[in-house]
Amino acid sequence: MEEYMVPCMNKKLFGIECFGCGTQRSLWMLLQGDFVGAFKMFPAIYTTILLFAFIGLHFIDKSRNYKNMIIGLAIANAVIMVVSYFYKLTH
Repeated sequence: MEEYMVPCMNKKLFGIECFGCGTQRSLWMLLQGDFVGAFKMFPAIYTTILLFAFIGLHFIDKSRNYKNMIIGLAIANAVIMVVSYFYKLTH
């Protein structure tokens, strides 16, 4: 499956990973049932999925306001991505 994945242009051009590196492989691991491996590959995978689910609900279900949940998940996702990025750099 790796040959069908989109390469990270940041890694190709500059030689360092970006904040989203591992997202595709992590999603593939999730689809295969490797939940721990998916988290280790990209720790923000679960908040990313929740974020996209609530964005989808925001467009489908107009009777409820999902704005605060979307903002909270986006902030949590960004924090997890930044922390895990710097953890990868130092370890």
